[in-house]
Amino acid sequence: MDSTTTTQRLRIDWRGRPTDIDYAWVNDTARGPAGAPAPVMVFLHEGLGSIAMWRDFPARLCEALGLRGLVYSRPGYGRSTMRPPDERWAPDYLHRQAHEVLPAVLAGLGIDSPPWLFGHSDGGSIALLHAARLPTAGAIVAAPHIVVESLSIDGIRDTVTAYERGPLRERLARFHDDPDSPFRGWSDCWLSPAFRDWSIVEEIRAIRCPLLAMQGVDDEYGTLEQIRGIARAVPRTRLFEIPACGHSPHKDRPAEVIAAVRHWLVEV
Repeated sequence: MDSTTTTQRLRIDWRGRPTDIDYAWVNDTARGPAGAPAPVMVFLHEGLGSIAMWRDFPARLCEALGLRGLVYSRPGYGRSTMRPPDERWAPDYLHRQAHEVLPAVLAGLGIDSPPWLFGHSDGGSIALLHAARLPTAGAIVAAPHIVVESLSIDGIRDTVTAYERGPLRERLARFHDDPDSPFRGWSDCWLSPAFRDWSIVEEIRAIRCPLLAMQGVDDEYGTLEQIRGIARAVPRTRLFEIPACGHSPHKDRPAEVIAAVRHWLVEV
């Protein structure tokens, strides 16, 4: 998000403790054909992301689509309540975000209609899990995970090295109150033996809403089998495989991503 974006705080009760969620609206004056507020698209960030790390993409996409956008940092990220240092994220941490935190945020902000979802990486998996269980207008997922691949583990190990020996920790400190909170929560979980058999393939078969799944051909954290597996499990999936693109299509190829989403929405 740019420097002019105003963030706000929402307090939810999550797992028996008060949790502050940092959030922001983009294109919030958009109106539908009858003059009512336009539908909402919720943006779900990656495993090391936050509101600020989206930059201007949510605003650009929502302006192109005529939608209102909601961007928030999950617990443990950005300026939201940090992860307690002794807390270890369990293998179902993405399920908890999809089935507990996201519904609490929607309820807390009075969003009653099924939202559109745009999720990147971990956020893509959260979008899929939410859509499989709860009302969703449609979902766009970029570089999502549905299984754990060796490429993912190797990529995360390289990221741990960059965090411990390189400039990554300093860079993340610009976006998170405590960079260890998201980084250790995420990396420790993914690299734990208990996470190796993690899979949401069977769960996402329950998705009934339209789905656009995209991934860069050069994604360093997963192969194209991630989105191709989604298409096999969810018949209403449209695939967008992006050449010369890495793990973040909305950063590497924003114009192409926006065009693909617009074209897809016309058809659904």
